[in-house]
Amino acid sequence: MQQLRFPWFEDLFHAIDTASWNDLPNFFHPDIVYERPGYAPISGLDALRDFYSSTRIIAEGKHSLDGGLRDADKAICWGHFRGRSKSGDPLEERFADAYELEDGLIRKRTTFFFRAAI
Repeated sequence: MQQLRFPWFEDLFHAIDTASWNDLPNFFHPDIVYERPGYAPISGLDALRDFYSSTRIIAEGKHSLDGGLRDADKAICWGHFRGRSKSGDPLEERFADAYELEDGLIRKRTTFFFRAAI
């Protein structure tokens, strides 16, 4: 079976998974708004960097992609994450992300998790 590649998304998640916070401006607009379940909207690149480096409960892990689509101003991807929390608990989550792009950078990101909510 041939493995599908999604280079833009893979590069984005590689930066996140390897804690390469200095690479975030390569992907995110300075005025990024990130909506993620369980958190107030994260606004601005500095707040996003702080979220990833300090607030997020993830200590380590890897995103694996099952699919993705991108055009000039919108993108979506879906897959799963496996890792470990800062308290040492195993983490496993299916997710989907929707992106609004501006000048090739993510201006808005909305994450959805695959679990019962209502």
